[in-house]
Amino acid sequence: MKEALSVLCLVLLVSVSEAAVTKPGIGEFLGCLRSWPSPESPITDDIFTADNTTTFLSSYLAYTKNTRFASPNYQTLMAIVTAKSLSHIQATVVCAKSNGVQIRIRSGGHDYEGLSYISSVPFVILDLFNLRSITVDVPSKQAWVEAGATLGELYTKISDASETLAFPAGVCSTVGAGGHISGGGYGNLMRKYGLTVDHVVDALIVDVNGKLLNRSTMGEDLFWAIRGGGGGSFGVILSWKINLVDVPEILTVFRVNKTLEQGGIDVLYKWQLVSSKLLDGLFLRALSQVVNRTIVVEFYAQFLGRADELVAIMNQSLPELGLKRQDCLEMSWLNTTLFWEDLPVGTPTSVLLDRPSKPEKFFKSKSDYVKKPIPKEGIKKLWEALLEFNNNNIVYMQWNPYGGVMDTVPAAATPFPHRKGNLFEVQYYTSWLDANATMGSLDMMKKLYEVAEPYVSSNPREAFLNYRDIDIGSNPSNETNVDEAEIYGSKYFVGNLKRLMEVKAKYDPENFFKNEQSIPPARVKQ
Repeated sequence: MKEALSVLCLVLLVSVSEAAVTKPGIGEFLGCLRSWPSPESPITDDIFTADNTTTFLSSYLAYTKNTRFASPNYQTLMAIVTAKSLSHIQATVVCAKSNGVQIRIRSGGHDYEGLSYISSVPFVILDLFNLRSITVDVPSKQAWVEAGATLGELYTKISDASETLAFPAGVCSTVGAGGHISGGGYGNLMRKYGLTVDHVVDALIVDVNGKLLNRSTMGEDLFWAIRGGGGGSFGVILSWKINLVDVPEILTVFRVNKTLEQGGIDVLYKWQLVSSKLLDGLFLRALSQVVNRTIVVEFYAQFLGRADELVAIMNQSLPELGLKRQDCLEMSWLNTTLFWEDLPVGTPTSVLLDRPSKPEKFFKSKSDYVKKPIPKEGIKKLWEALLEFNNNNIVYMQWNPYGGVMDTVPAAATPFPHRKGNLFEVQYYTSWLDANATMGSLDMMKKLYEVAEPYVSSNPREAFLNYRDIDIGSNPSNETNVDEAEIYGSKYFVGNLKRLMEVKAKYDPENFFKNEQSIPPARVKQ
């Protein structure tokens, strides 16, 4: 009876929706896939449908990172294709397009709102986790990395080839390279070397017609768009060619805590004045979190140099922190990646190759950009908002310093626009384990975001694409209204949105590649 009601509700919803589509026959789509020539790697074994519920569900969950989206919609999810070759990607794109089926492209599954694997209209997931090849060329200081490789795998491969090369990407080892790079991912080398997209020199992408393109064949406008314009709007990224960067054999890290009682608010205020002006090779993150119903500020740092020099710099620039030599740890670049994941000293680096098989928690995140120091009264209000969360929630506010190279790259160099003029970027984050706490947690995040409004960027209130936030504006799954897209698009891309829409109109005029926050073609108003 419940299943019948669910189907009835779906039919009613579709019948009144302006973006309604008739559910395509799965038979036609699967038939097209299975007839696609792929002698080197038959696709049949890599297609999962709901007919085999156990296998289908485990495949869905393997790269679902947010428990909020752990239950697939069997009314709309037609199949999961776990591509193992280029031909599998081409087949999925061509067969989906010709049969009116939407596709969602998933590399690591870290889309904060699940847009790489959920939709309210008939769709298939194109899973890229099998495509994880990485080749490092030390003499040229370059590498090719496939979209399904994780950052942990990339870092390990680079370190195996050279102890003095690195890549300026994020600190979460399970993030997929495909989505992370396409959204303008950043990490603790940002102030020295900028973003991931600043080091992409070529790419392989399957376009809306199933054609494989590289930089020379796609053209510079599309190559510009995919380096920060996000996954899911222009095609399927197969792999990136990246420039690697130099790091010393020994780096220094530290973590120092300051509580409210220890003058944490004064240190955090001073942090705003100095963190973006420090040496480019020094990244000092400030994280305010609730611990035992009070606020603790954790200051995390990474320095491209030795401990004694770092202590001298900090005691001159931020003596209020009280950094001591014994607070510092010297280690290789690869080992710093374990430090940033809060793993104990001595943890084997092989943990960077782990891939969790199911989501571990519910979570919600938001982002902001700060262009002038937040007054102490504002910090107090933000802390008070953090303290209002449920005791069982993990909740924090992470401040990531800008300055350095980020001030030198023009805002239009890539679609990622948040460059000069920003003191720091903010990530608000909360996680919980009880499904019953979901609505309350989401409401509290909205309240925290409202409290922050007077102190952050405005007109537009800028946001970071890789910290996906559906609250800042969205379209229905199968309708990309330009006016609505300009609301969220102006926050993610600011002045670069117009060019992104023009590129979209040129390469995907029928808007096949779409999601709730995708980029629409400039001339299409539906």
